[in-house]
Amino acid sequence: MMLLQLLPASLRKYVTMSRRERKHEIQSTLWYMPLLYVSLSVFLVVFALFLDIQLDIERQLPPIVSITAETTQMLVSTLIGGILTLSAFTLNSLLVVLTTFSGQFSPRMLLNFVADRRTQHALGVFNGSFVYVLLVFLFIGSTERENFAAVPITTIFLAFLTAMTFIYFINHATTWMQVHNITNTMKENSQRIIKDTLSRELEVYRAETSGDMKLEYEEDTVRVQAKKSGYVQLVDYRKMLEQARRDDIIVQFHRRMGEYVLAGNELFSYWGPGAENVEMDDYSRMVQIGHKELELQDLQMGMYKLSEIAIKSIGNKDPKTAMTTMHQMAELMLEVVEYITFTPYLQDENRQTRIVLMAESFESYLYKGFGFIRHYAEDDHVLLTELINCMAKIAESLDETKQETIWAFASDIFRHQSPDHMYRLDLTFMLESLQVLSRITDSEEEFKQIEERMQPV
Repeated sequence: MMLLQLLPASLRKYVTMSRRERKHEIQSTLWYMPLLYVSLSVFLVVFALFLDIQLDIERQLPPIVSITAETTQMLVSTLIGGILTLSAFTLNSLLVVLTTFSGQFSPRMLLNFVADRRTQHALGVFNGSFVYVLLVFLFIGSTERENFAAVPITTIFLAFLTAMTFIYFINHATTWMQVHNITNTMKENSQRIIKDTLSRELEVYRAETSGDMKLEYEEDTVRVQAKKSGYVQLVDYRKMLEQARRDDIIVQFHRRMGEYVLAGNELFSYWGPGAENVEMDDYSRMVQIGHKELELQDLQMGMYKLSEIAIKSIGNKDPKTAMTTMHQMAELMLEVVEYITFTPYLQDENRQTRIVLMAESFESYLYKGFGFIRHYAEDDHVLLTELINCMAKIAESLDETKQETIWAFASDIFRHQSPDHMYRLDLTFMLESLQVLSRITDSEEEFKQIEERMQPV
């Protein structure tokens, strides 16, 4: 603990994090990948000097490859400035991209670009190459050798690699900033959360029915409060479920993933035959609360990012971007239905319920995905028409149990529309889109009522 207190706060936080969060945080920082490349460049310096000084490799190669020490030193000193200049241009381009993202799309997207592996590899190449030529320059000046071979060959190769990486990074930044790539990246991140996290950690334990809830012990329920304020970031469901099985209790959550809680708010409660012998702190440590939201188990965070792109584009008078975002959100909704079971009960291998989550439904995900878009596009009838078209496509791909919810969400749009304040074609196309949805959801009677109400006076 004494050594831990001596570390800077920026490094100390990684020690106190869980393994999973630490991996996520490290991979989302700019120094992680460049540090690996710098370490590799130090090894490359030692290897190149070993070939030239210890193995005298220049004697075994053609004379054309052998370069004098003076020429080698001049080559390396020249490339120091060149690589440093390319690094400066790259960092400048990075700042431009981050500023553009923050202003036009969403400040929450900055982390996605920084965490992108291609961005980190490019920065790693620049930093590693610069460290290499700098170290080589220092060692060459202190040696008495007259000729080198491995050092100049490696230096020229790294200079070529750096130049190609600069072109690659500029192309990567401009490509990543394109709207369809941004929205597709956000969608794929959310899909990865569904498949790799939620499906693996929750769906294998979910049950349709509650089973034995041991209600005879519910009177002796123990309520656990949050020890600090922050967002619910991570829950170790597997460990908690196994611990609840050993203690023979049922744990019920009163907060959702990603929800903000204050110190003293009720976090979860538990009851059961073994409740008296439970170590409360063991369960509290399985729930991580932090100062920011994490996407690791929070699908809503990814959906909010997509919604925010659409909202920003509506404010920037960019309807095409908003439409593209709605299409990606519609595809994400299909993934939600396919991989997530809307039941709060998690059971152990004996089919005994051990964890009860906050209840969620398809309707809640539909609202979180499209609710903000519907609100901010209230006066944009072209976007509302496209939103209804998306609802029709979603309803066509899902079973009948979800179609009533989709129809209710789409038909609510007309509650705040006045036919006397709409262009004729806007009203016509909106009603046509709603009519298509009504046929898919078997809601023709409700559509006729809306159509009659929307006739201009």
